[in-house]
Amino acid sequence: MEPVRTGLRNILADLIRGTSVDEAVMLAWPLVCGKEVAERTEPIGFSRGILTVDVPDATWRGQLAAFSGKYVSGYKELLGPLVTDVKFKVKTQ
Repeated sequence: MEPVRTGLRNILADLIRGTSVDEAVMLAWPLVCGKEVAERTEPIGFSRGILTVDVPDATWRGQLAAFSGKYVSGYKELLGPLVTDVKFKVKTQ
């Protein structure tokens, strides 16, 4: 039997696939990065395969940059090879 989390992820992936590419990438961010990271970050743009994400400070930027490959792999698993890189930008007030 398939775990509930995997089933929910598949349902959400199907829903996201019905949107535009840009919208799908933005909507998928919480699925790719996880709840805690999603609560403190915000995807702000997607262009030419690069997703730009606002982060609260330089410490977060440095820590999340180390995981950018993991996030690209997560997107590939969920949506295919749309996202080639994730860049983190400190949110300006």
